[in-house]
Formats: sequence, structure tokens, C-alpha cells
Amino acid sequence: MFPGSGDQPDMNQLLEQAQQMQQQLMEAQQKLAETRVEGSSGGGLVTATVTGTGDLTGLEIKPEACDPADTETLADLVVAAVQNAVQSAHEMAAQQLGPLAGGLGGGDAPGPGGGPQLGF
Repeated sequence: MFPGSGDQPDMNQLLEQAQQMQQQLMEAQQKLAETRVEGSSGGGLVTATVTGTGDLTGLEIKPEACDPADTETLADLVVAAVQNAVQSAHEMAAQQLGPLAGGLGGGDAPGPGGGPQLGF
């Protein structure tokens, strides 16, 4: 019942494991923030680039996607490309952070798509 008696896990060991997991989680989050993911729509007419954390960092629109008489379609293509990129980033983040979040109790409260809660 007391530390070291064999009945309870060593609190120092648990604290050390928690600190290691926290460090691994921080490193994985930093890696995600530095990773770039692309999504596209309209057969590649519009390509969006986001970080692994879902921040939009680039948008490429091919000239043939630009019809001044139909800006609504272009807007739809942009939205679809960004959504595609963010979904890809979300899936990548869930794969990378899933094992770490599960060890922190995050496995019982999945975010969208069944992965950990990622905040985007």
C-alpha cells in the first residue's frame, strides 16, 4: 500500500513515464506544425497547402479555373481544396498522435474521425 511495498506502482516511475509521453507528444505536434499537406479540387485546378495542424499556408489556382463570369465555381473549388487538405492533415495527425493520445487517456474520447481530439 505504501510506495515501494509492491502493491502500488512507483510514483516516481509513473511521473517519469508521463513526462516522457508529454515530451513525445510535444515533438509530434511540432513535427505536424512543420509538415505540409496538399489537397486539390477540380481535377487539380485548385491546390491548397496546409500544415499538419490545419493552417492554410498556400493556395494555387490554375488560370483555366478563373472565369470572371463564374466566380462562384472558383470559390467552391477553393473551399473544396482547402477542406480536402485539412481532412488529409487531420488523418495524418490522428495517425501520428493517436498512440500518444491513447496513452494519456485520449483513447476514450475520440475526436472527429475516431482519432484524438486535435483542435481543428
